[in-house]
Amino acid sequence: MRPVNHLLTIGQLAAYAGVTIKAVRVYHGKGLLPEPPRDSSGYRRYGAEHAIQLVKIKTLVDAGVPLARIKDVLGAGPDRFAAAIDEIDASLRRRAEEIRRTRQRIAHLRSGDRLFVSEEVAGYLDVLREIGVSERSVLLERDLWVLLSSAAPDQAAAWIADKLDAIADPEFRALNLAYDAAFDWSPDDPRLPALADRTRRWLAGRDGGAEAAMPDDDSMARLAAATAGASSPALLRIAELIKSYGDARSRR
Repeated sequence: MRPVNHLLTIGQLAAYAGVTIKAVRVYHGKGLLPEPPRDSSGYRRYGAEHAIQLVKIKTLVDAGVPLARIKDVLGAGPDRFAAAIDEIDASLRRRAEEIRRTRQRIAHLRSGDRLFVSEEVAGYLDVLREIGVSERSVLLERDLWVLLSSAAPDQAAAWIADKLDAIADPEFRALNLAYDAAFDWSPDDPRLPALADRTRRWLAGRDGGAEAAMPDDDSMARLAAATAGASSPALLRIAELIKSYGDARSRR
């Protein structure tokens, strides 16, 4: 910066200190920078004292000092100045910690499914995506896990363990893809009974493992079923058919 030895316009003063004209006006409004009178041409002319004060203000602003504290800092003696800087530093540290926590929350939001369900469930959902199940069906599955995990976390943990074991079975993978394909079918589609019977046979081969861990809270189980049914009447129809097979067998 060259020495200021002549009167400056507001634009020249702002350029000299490296700020905007708007910033100069803000500092005027907050009483940080004296506002000189206008000359005969109607312009305000600034001298060296204004440039020095503006550079000090900019230095403090760049250091993170809030505008509300700058006037006190500039007018403080050595001891008070040091104390004020310590207070400001402590405030900035608190703000930095708040920003760090906020960034952590944002990072969790980026984690997708893991924000709502356990790591095991999220891993299972990842496998569904890998084998080709549509995102719509994956998100429906996730929402059902949110319900089940809330109602009966211990049983849900046992059930997801069984699911993770089952997903290694090619037939179980094929059934997931078949259910995904059937999502938009009519509940009267003639293909549904065959898919229900295929599911029943697979469940029978698992010795009931996939069913045994369903929550005891029947109201939550009904809510989960209703959620699936509201999304896909065809899937609800499959569930009804499987249940009817079981009821018929129990009556024998």
